[in-house]
Amino acid sequence: MSKSVQRPRPTIVDVAREAGVSTATVSNALNSRRYVDVRTKVRVAEAVARLGYTPNVYARRLRSTGIGTIGLFSSMPFAVSGRASRFGFLMEIAAAAAVKALERGYALLLIPPPGAGMPPVSDLAIDAAVIVEPSDDDAYVTQLRERGLPLVTIGRSSHRREQAPYVDLHLRETTSIILEHLWNAGSRRTALITGSSSRPAYTEAQRSYSKFVRKTDQVPIVELVDERGGEEAAYVSTMELLRSYPDIDGVYASVDTFATGASRAIADLGRKIPGDVRIATRYDGFRARTNQPPLTAVDLHLGDAATASIDLVIALMESGGRSETYRRAPRPTLVVRGSTVADDPNSR
Repeated sequence: MSKSVQRPRPTIVDVAREAGVSTATVSNALNSRRYVDVRTKVRVAEAVARLGYTPNVYARRLRSTGIGTIGLFSSMPFAVSGRASRFGFLMEIAAAAAVKALERGYALLLIPPPGAGMPPVSDLAIDAAVIVEPSDDDAYVTQLRERGLPLVTIGRSSHRREQAPYVDLHLRETTSIILEHLWNAGSRRTALITGSSSRPAYTEAQRSYSKFVRKTDQVPIVELVDERGGEEAAYVSTMELLRSYPDIDGVYASVDTFATGASRAIADLGRKIPGDVRIATRYDGFRARTNQPPLTAVDLHLGDAATASIDLVIALMESGGRSETYRRAPRPTLVVRGSTVADDPNSR
């Protein structure tokens, strides 16, 4: 007996393609949120019937109450974003985004990284989405585009070479600020520890680092860490790195979770921070402030970036996707602490 093949459920993108209209037009035709001429409504209805498309009932019920919801997504694994980091990067963005969304008449729904028990994106009752620093092959981006929702990323991300509207976090400039600081503090052989995935925060750090070491005539030393391994993976990688290159006197760890692992490794090898090795990280969050010694880092002005992302995604909704394509967060600000300054009382 042959097995039946279950066809994938049609999406709003399929309906739009079948009807020869945009996904926003399909949404407006089905939800009656904006005027759509009768002939277009008929084409959409016929496409829905042919494909057997069924809109998410819960989402439609929520939207019918007049309550708009914006989903805030992050695919960063819990090994990086969990534990102490819960008080950091994502929460700083979420707090500011929630306030701004409420001011604009929307609710904010915080979506954790993909995992077991997570409902499919197609079932989430949201009207738009903001994604925090997605990778270039991020599954959330793909699934949200299939739904045809207005989408903004915090941090530029060319997902499969198609750039979504975004808030610029000045990725290359941030790396340059930290590397220049390490150089001016006296480090002459600085290693880069960053993630191995295709997140632009990692790839841009590598580009900026390559340019800097060429300018300063240093030999490039780059360690790529699997972000799923979190602090422990960075600890092991740093131990191996310092054994292979004992003359390293500077480390830029582009993730605070990597930086705390690297800091432990440096100390366990009997080397002093910052006397022997100076270390800095990208994000001035809970981990950077509570590490011993506290880590030199960068204020990314994430609250401003979050506010800008909410304004941008609402503009996209209200304009039918014809809003501007990006906004800029304020320029990053270096926060110098005991991990790079020898006379700091917290240095060890």
